[in-house]
Amino acid sequence: MKTIAQLFVRTAAVRLEHDYLPKVMRCLELLPEEDLWWRPHEGTNGVGQILRHLEGNLRQWVICGLGAGDDRRDRDHEFSGSTRETRDELLSRLSVTVREAAQVLRELDEATLQRRHRIQVYWTTGLDAAFHAVEHFSGHVGQVIWITKLRTGRPVDFYSL
Repeated sequence: MKTIAQLFVRTAAVRLEHDYLPKVMRCLELLPEEDLWWRPHEGTNGVGQILRHLEGNLRQWVICGLGAGDDRRDRDHEFSGSTRETRDELLSRLSVTVREAAQVLRELDEATLQRRHRIQVYWTTGLDAAFHAVEHFSGHVGQVIWITKLRTGRPVDFYSL
């Protein structure tokens, strides 16, 4: 029988794969390629940086922090404007990362969820790490949606997905 914690992380996996990722994909369909790296001002991030950051954070917190992945995150690169991947490259990497993270979440046992893990500079339980990763992802998806609406002047029309 699954515990509440295990049910929660399985629901989190569904949210990542079947709610948040499709919303990002829809935004990328609407957003012109030249707007991927547009930023409202110097102290903010464009969609390209946000997608890199989502990939890096999700990989670090879930795939490496809770799973057996090797943490090679380059956080500075996530926010850099020096290289600019294409829409397809960004979406491909993010999609792979979301699917890997969702698989890790679906396979977590109760002991891993209760155990404390060292992720970045934090000590956190597995359950809290999963919650943080999905909540963090959701917040940045909201930014992608806002930038898409701002740059295109169009509704994103998620209810037809």
